[in-house]
Amino acid sequence: MSPESLAIFGFLSLSLADCVDILMVAGLIYLIFRWIRGSAAMSIFIAVILLFVLRVVVAAFNMRLMNALLGTFIDVGVLALIVIFQPEVRHFLMKLGSRYGVAGKGKDLLGKLFGTRETPLGNETVNEICEACGAMSEAKTGALIALPHKDSLRFIAETGDLVDAKVSKRLIMNIFFKNSPLHDGAMIIEGDRVSAARCTLPITQRTDIPASFGMRHKAAIGISEETDADVVVVSEETGGISFVRGGQLSPIGNINELKLLLGTKEEKAQ
Repeated sequence: MSPESLAIFGFLSLSLADCVDILMVAGLIYLIFRWIRGSAAMSIFIAVILLFVLRVVVAAFNMRLMNALLGTFIDVGVLALIVIFQPEVRHFLMKLGSRYGVAGKGKDLLGKLFGTRETPLGNETVNEICEACGAMSEAKTGALIALPHKDSLRFIAETGDLVDAKVSKRLIMNIFFKNSPLHDGAMIIEGDRVSAARCTLPITQRTDIPASFGMRHKAAIGISEETDADVVVVSEETGGISFVRGGQLSPIGNINELKLLLGTKEEKAQ
């Protein structure tokens, strides 16, 4: 290929900034590819990349009308994609923020600045939750309880009904009783208060979940992947109790084991 043809694409004047720019774009494309791999968005992402490459070629040949048309289409298409894939975008940003932006000491600093400190569960609350789960396990009553730490679950609470009541075994069992209007969905417990019930949790996109796990388990894994919440699941089919943290599900053998797991993260680290 002659130098004149290469000059059309601007390849003869690569600076260090251009190389860094190319590497950053390549890295971004790779991260997006990993994020949406195996999902319905994959074909759309490939189409967007092809359109972008076509626009670069059109701009290189100074085809102004085609360049303007593709530019308008891409600009509008990006906004449309954000609207269409709003749940996926929110999931990606929340995961990025909780993993890199507000992790460790950075999260503690932000908590002090914005007043988002963790409210640990009291011993009485832990006992009430565990006794309720034990009773529901014996009766094979399905239950899904989310226990946030520092990440707010307000956006989840808004999908259900606000309760704001003190945690008690009776209240938990009444809410998850199969004929109760609030039994279908998740309960959120913050500190010593039941803040909301009948909430909708995001479902995990993982494909390695055993078939024996139902929608409650997948929802528990989903919310624990997006936030720092711990989740307790009682299976309606088997009566088994499971504890989920950070996307990892652990079967519970007895109530004492659950009591230990419901302590704060700081206590477990000691």
